[in-house]
Amino acid sequence: MKISHYFEFEDHVTGGIRESVVHQRKMLDRLDLQYTTKPDLDADVFHCNLMGPRSVWYAKRARARDIPVVANTHVTAEDFGDSFRFTNTLAKPLKPYLERAYGLADALVCPSAYNQGLIETYTDTPTTVISNGVDREKLAGFDSLEDEYRERYDLESPTVFLVGHVIKRKGLETFVELARRLPDLDFAWFGPLDLSLKGRETTALIENAPTNCTFTGYVDDIRGAYAAGDIFCFPTHEENEGIALLEAMTAGKPLLVRDIETFSWLEDGEDCLKVSGSGVDGFETALERLTDPELRHRLGSNAADRSEDFSLEAVTNQYQSLYEEVV
Repeated sequence: MKISHYFEFEDHVTGGIRESVVHQRKMLDRLDLQYTTKPDLDADVFHCNLMGPRSVWYAKRARARDIPVVANTHVTAEDFGDSFRFTNTLAKPLKPYLERAYGLADALVCPSAYNQGLIETYTDTPTTVISNGVDREKLAGFDSLEDEYRERYDLESPTVFLVGHVIKRKGLETFVELARRLPDLDFAWFGPLDLSLKGRETTALIENAPTNCTFTGYVDDIRGAYAAGDIFCFPTHEENEGIALLEAMTAGKPLLVRDIETFSWLEDGEDCLKVSGSGVDGFETALERLTDPELRHRLGSNAADRSEDFSLEAVTNQYQSLYEEVV
């Protein structure tokens, strides 16, 4: 079986979508399937990872040739807003575009049950939930970088941290306000920081953050973030799954998350702490609880055990089954 595993805008898209594609290709290597990363209409399956105009063009022609089309639903209108400059403006017309684009597929791959529920309001194309997975090998040896990264960014334990693009949707306002309210704790957001892509409000939040709130920008070895951070604070308002969250779990870090539907599979008090509502008070109280090292250890250990269900080894065969089903 030959797969055309196409990622439109591959040279430009970063973050979770890129990581998901990297994970998928590692899984394809494990399956020993023949695949190309170019759009190829001589393949047995045409697999799109981002339904841009070029992908739509190829998907239509694949269907005309009776080549089954598989598409990942990384992008939703709900997830697109409050991300980068102009994304709020584009989010409204994005939904009807995605409804048509996702409707071209024979099968849609959703990274979570929450995302699946959204997509089922877009199209009646059959959906399958397959996690983006977590690459445990990528994080191997992360703890050896603790001293280097704490010194580099002047961080003291317990450090509250987050990993990923610095965007408002991921709870930037909450993160900055928590740092302001808890000056005795260090806060660090590890991830790309291109202010030219940020809206005015996001830029102001970053520039006016208190001194105990560090935005590191791009990190050359992401293992350093998980080495230097102690409490993974993820106050995101909207998420399709969250690869960084799965990585934090794999690293045995306790999670503090907003109680949104995406994280319904996490158990409050067992493998995370959850905070309801849009305010900051609940997060502040939870962080004060997490200064207890015993609580951090228990939650982090449980999270690490839970993360094994999302390893690439655990996810790989689901792609094999999907390809066989559509062919």
